[in-house]
Amino acid sequence: MKEKTLRGEDKLKRGNESGSLILINDDINTFEHVIKSLVEICGHDSVQAEQCALIVHFKGSCEVKLGIVEVLNAMSRSLNAKGLNSKVESL
Repeated sequence: MKEKTLRGEDKLKRGNESGSLILINDDINTFEHVIKSLVEICGHDSVQAEQCALIVHFKGSCEVKLGIVEVLNAMSRSLNAKGLNSKVESL
């Protein structure tokens, strides 16, 4: 029997698809709320969360986390439940 070597794309098809969690700017939430939410849900430290909040404010969006799409989707739902606007994009 011939062995099959798994390539990177084969691993992605097995449920470990990589993705990016994007936070999108809004005119409703305070910096404090955004920072607290990023620390709580995404595991950022306060400096990293503050930097992401500033980038979102000035650029409109920011990639706040890389990882497995299923995990990022759960984080996105949690951020959205807190009134933030986020989405997950596959890489």
